[in-house]
Amino acid sequence: MTFDPAHHLPDDMLERIRERAAAHDRDNTFPEADLAELQASGYLAILVPADRGGAGLGLAEASVLQQRLATAAPATALAINMHLVWTAVAQILRDRGIDDLAFVQTGAAAGEVFAFGISEAGNDLVLFGSDTVAAPTGDGGYAYTGTKIFTSLAPVWTQLGVHGLDTTSPDAPQIVYGFLPRTDAVVTRDDWDTLGMRGTQSRTTELHGAVAPADRVVRRVAPGPQPDPLVFGIFAAFEILLASVYTGIAARALELAADAAGRRRSKRTGRPLTSDPDVRWRIADMVLAYDALPPQLAALARDVDARVDHGARWFSLLAGAKHRAVTMAKAVVDDAVLVAGGSSYFAGSELSRLYRDVLAGMFHPSDPESAHSAAATAWLGPLES
Repeated sequence: MTFDPAHHLPDDMLERIRERAAAHDRDNTFPEADLAELQASGYLAILVPADRGGAGLGLAEASVLQQRLATAAPATALAINMHLVWTAVAQILRDRGIDDLAFVQTGAAAGEVFAFGISEAGNDLVLFGSDTVAAPTGDGGYAYTGTKIFTSLAPVWTQLGVHGLDTTSPDAPQIVYGFLPRTDAVVTRDDWDTLGMRGTQSRTTELHGAVAPADRVVRRVAPGPQPDPLVFGIFAAFEILLASVYTGIAARALELAADAAGRRRSKRTGRPLTSDPDVRWRIADMVLAYDALPPQLAALARDVDARVDHGARWFSLLAGAKHRAVTMAKAVVDDAVLVAGGSSYFAGSELSRLYRDVLAGMFHPSDPESAHSAAATAWLGPLES
C-alpha cells in the first residue's frame, strides 16, 4: 500500500489542531484535545507493528508525518515526538532481533502515553551519564532519585522512560534505563512558563525513589559512548524526529511568507510584493535552504529502517541532520518575518509563535558544539590530548 500522509493526518484534523494552537500558546496550556484526536486516530501507534495493533510504519514515514503535524502546531508535534521516540526505539530494537521493549509497543496500541525523562540540568553527557541515582531494589527493579528537566507530556504521560546511575552493584558504575509508572514518588512541578513551545508543558520532574519494576528495567550499560543498540536507537529516533519537527516549522513559515507576499502591495509601485525582486530573492533563499532537509531526513530514516551500518559515522550523520534542520528553520522563520512585515511582531500572529517556537531547537541535544565535535572527529579523528 502506498504511504499517504493525509490518511494518518487528515487535512480537517490538521486545521482543528492549528486553530487550537494559538490558545495553548497564549494560555500556556497542554493541548488535551489534540492528544485525544491523535490517540483516537491511532497516531500514537503509527510506529507500532500491525501484529501488535499499530499502523506498522517506519521511521521514514513517521518523519514525514511529524513534519506535517508541525506545520499545524509545533508544540503538539514536539510533545508527541517524545512518545514516538520510545515507540521508534522499540521497533529499531525489534528489527535487530531484540524485543526488550515489546511492552512499549503493546502499551502504545492500548493507549499508554510514554514520555522521555532523560534531560538533566547541567548534564552535557546526556545519554552517556546521569546525575540521577538508580538504586537496586533487590528484586531486579531500581528506585530512581533525581530531577529531570524538559519532560514533555508532563500532565498526561502514563509511563516515563528514564536513566540513572547505579554506583553500588558489583559491576558499577552502570547506567540503568527503565520505565516508571506515575506514582506519588514522582512529583511534576508546575513550572513551564517559557518563551515558546508552551503547549508541550515540558515541566520539571522530581523522582523520589520512584521504582521501575524488574520487567521495566530494559538495559544496564557502562557510562560513556558505546554502541549498545538501545543507546543507538534513542539517539537515532530522537535526532531524526526532532529534526522533522523543526523542518515542519520551516515549511509552514515558507507558506506564510509566500501568502504574505501575495497579499501585501507596495505603496510605491502598486504591485504585490511577489513582484519585488528583493522579496523574490529572500523567498528563493528560504526555498533553497528548506528543500535540502526533507530528502536528508528521508535518507537517514530509511537507513535506520533498513539497518544500514554507518558504523562510527552514525553519530555525526544524526547530529548533523538535527543541527542543519534547526539552523535552517531559524533562518527561514527569520526571513519569513521580514517578508510578512510588522504584523508578524504581534503576539497573536502565527509567525510570531513560530519565531518563538523555533528558538527551542538550540536547547535540544545535539547542541552545536556537540554536532561540530562529532563532525570533526569523523573527518579528522579524535582530538589529541
